[in-house]
Amino acid sequence: MPRVVALVDDLMFLSRIRETARRHDLEVTAVRTVPDLLAACSDPPRMVIIDLDRPRPPAVEAVAALRAEPALATLPVVGFFSHVHAERGRQAREAGCTALPRSLFVEELDALLAAPPGPP
Repeated sequence: MPRVVALVDDLMFLSRIRETARRHDLEVTAVRTVPDLLAACSDPPRMVIIDLDRPRPPAVEAVAALRAEPALATLPVVGFFSHVHAERGRQAREAGCTALPRSLFVEELDALLAAPPGPP
């Protein structure tokens, strides 16, 4: 079964991602650390979803770690952030992530999982 890896701490939000993914026959692997993220991507998933508002480690570091791996350099990575933290979105985009305000991410989640974005 195709899968998505999610670096998301908010369990309610993770549940929403899992529910939407299930409708697209996608499995969601949840991780909490950058080493776990890299390990989960050793067999590249269809997409990585990152909560850009997570404090530890800063999510931009997770994006940079993915982009530093040649086999993962073009992996679709989608991040979401609170609209009050627009700077995080900008930094994530510069690191190679499709970064969306949380409200837009929720609105677009079904479409994103149906057809993930192309390389950054």
